[in-house]
Amino acid sequence: MRILMVGHYPPHGGGVSRHLDNLVRELRKRHEIHVLTYGPVKPREFEKKFIYQVKVPHVYGLRGTSFAFLGAKKIVQLHRRFGFDLIHAHFVGTTSFAGVLAKEKTGLPLVVTAHGSDLEHTAKLTLGRFYVRKSLRRANAVIAVSHHLAKLALSLGAGNVRVIPNGVEKLEEVKGSERRFITFIGALRKYKSPETFIELARHLPGEEFLVVGDGPLRERLEINAPENVHFIGYRRNVNEILSRSKLLVLPSEREGFGLVILEANSLGVPAVGRRTSAIPELIREGKNGLTFESFEELLENVKKLLEPKTNRKAGKIGRNVAKRYSWERVAREVEAVYESIAG
Repeated sequence: MRILMVGHYPPHGGGVSRHLDNLVRELRKRHEIHVLTYGPVKPREFEKKFIYQVKVPHVYGLRGTSFAFLGAKKIVQLHRRFGFDLIHAHFVGTTSFAGVLAKEKTGLPLVVTAHGSDLEHTAKLTLGRFYVRKSLRRANAVIAVSHHLAKLALSLGAGNVRVIPNGVEKLEEVKGSERRFITFIGALRKYKSPETFIELARHLPGEEFLVVGDGPLRERLEINAPENVHFIGYRRNVNEILSRSKLLVLPSEREGFGLVILEANSLGVPAVGRRTSAIPELIREGKNGLTFESFEELLENVKKLLEPKTNRKAGKIGRNVAKRYSWERVAREVEAVYESIAG
């Protein structure tokens, strides 16, 4: 098949970009994959002839809407040149709406993948709700990365919904690393609830806490954090960080998937996560980690998983859980969706 992917893609960062990068890598073993992304960017040398971009203003509100209309125009032009079999848009909103508009012009089948904040946040905005509902209703197939998101998609008007979880990249463990940190990995934004992690550190002064990530809350968090919290900003060497961690804490108030749980599990690190959104789908209670609702429950569960024997057992189970989420498997399931709508 000749497929056009639409969405954030390297060198862009973020969860959608990483998802698309890994999916494209697997699908290219059997298909011709082209990608349309937000510009301006400098594509990687090995694939630059398959990467296209739409230059949009870097202004919140204008960026997405500009991409919706300029992206649709670009898709039509690219289809005339290459003759795609289908369009696959990632992130439900203005990105997927570009696919909707292009579908109306070309008649191409449209697949849309919901990643999380598109249905949990964008869908609650006035204009965003229009883009989301229109996309879900016009798509030939909707892929949700969790059952939680699938239910949201159906409630917003989607018809044909298929749950295909994210895959987890193979991370190389750094042998001999001392497991010393309780770790938070994520954007320092309100919905990630990093202040809960800082409060946890105050209650466990004998432990070392590591904050990996950046965002608008960082300055305030650093000022108020106790001495046992270390801030290191955004990092790409997640394998090295997790190799030095004995526990991951994910206090997010919403998570469309929670890939960092699987990344931690793949290196034998159990997780404690808030009992909300898709997090309970990844944390098997009492096996590869524990979930919480109240702060008291968080503190109790962290203490349980710091006990060496319990930590080792949960970490071992976590490694086995993570193995089930391979990108090869994800690609095969996505292909089945393609075949169901495009033959």
